[in-house]
Amino acid sequence: MLIKKAKSYGFCFGVKRAVEIAENSQNAVTLGPLIHNPLEIKRLAENYNVKFVNSLDEINKNIKRVIVRTHGIPRDRLEKLKEKQVEVIDATCPFVKKPQEIVEQMSKEGYDIIIFGDKNHPEIQGVMSYAVHNRVFVVLTPEELKNIKLKEKIATVAQTTRKLTDYLKITNFLIENHKEVRVFNTICNATFENQDAVRELSKEADIMIIVGGKNSSNTKQLYNIAKENCESYLVENEDEINPEWFKNKKLCGISAGASTPEWLVEKIISKIKDVT
Repeated sequence: MLIKKAKSYGFCFGVKRAVEIAENSQNAVTLGPLIHNPLEIKRLAENYNVKFVNSLDEINKNIKRVIVRTHGIPRDRLEKLKEKQVEVIDATCPFVKKPQEIVEQMSKEGYDIIIFGDKNHPEIQGVMSYAVHNRVFVVLTPEELKNIKLKEKIATVAQTTRKLTDYLKITNFLIENHKEVRVFNTICNATFENQDAVRELSKEADIMIIVGGKNSSNTKQLYNIAKENCESYLVENEDEINPEWFKNKKLCGISAGASTPEWLVEKIISKIKDVT
């Protein structure tokens, strides 16, 4: 059986930047997991003593450095963090900062804000917090918009890891039903590239293995795209590989989420080679 990697996969610019910041900020904590990959989080803790806390209350006088995660944090939490006697190191991805800035500016200008994304995702919770009024709504489908009474002036942004085709459904609905709609495409280019690459490879492969955290939005997007075209599995580590998956398969495609390190991808490939 042949094993082929997608043309584009793994660490995006924002994640690579955040990991490098963490490696250069030894003996620090992150407010929430730095990225959505538990094995990389474990590596940073073991090798660099960079651990994470889930709340501001856990930041005590023994903690001197706090890293803001790639997904960003709500503005009020950032302000409270800065009030503590700690060094704040901001590892928020620049592509995540962009929708924060857009939401702040558009809401100041009186626009209703529509955010396409998962309201429970930390990135979206952070972006929402930059609206200067409470006229901000988070949706995943056009149907959800039917129940919202909006002003005529609307601005919309998207979660950086979402599919463009799904975002277009939201923007098309808004444009068809409202006079003034400001559309900002805030989906990350790395997301496009990884999704296009997994779509292309999954049409060629007999089986796709997607590597990444199961709590990672962009990793799940890759898995959903892959399974449209061939038998596909999402795994976090090599222990989840099942030899039965590869029986009578000729080509196995490999892709990985934006928070997945290369060392983990290589571990998965080695395990597949061992069992086939």
